[in-house]
Amino acid sequence: MLIIRTSALLTASLLLSSPSLADDPTDHFKGKPSPTLTEAMTNFTEYNKKLEALLAQDELSAKDMHEIHVLTYTLENALQKIDDSVDELEEMLEDVHKGSEHADPDKVKKQGKGYLELSRELMR
Repeated sequence: MLIIRTSALLTASLLLSSPSLADDPTDHFKGKPSPTLTEAMTNFTEYNKKLEALLAQDELSAKDMHEIHVLTYTLENALQKIDDSVDELEEMLEDVHKGSEHADPDKVKKQGKGYLELSRELMR
């Protein structure tokens, strides 16, 4: 039991004192922000590749686990922006639908254009 605790403490101290981890752009576990859908999609793609590379290893070290923990914050930020954008798409499409029901071409064109622009970002 003492060996396990000592090993855990040593691992934790190594992680906390590692310069490469201290310089991580996701310092303090905030993750890389995704203020736009384009940035969210870029972060989603990039950080999924990082996660995939780490998960492809036969074994995950304590450092790997820490890296996975940190990169999930960026993925969560990206997914939140993507989710918000999908919600916005749903609202715009509903406006297009209702505009078409009520024969409101101005509303259909305006909301349809916004819908298509935002949906293209998801398809990239």
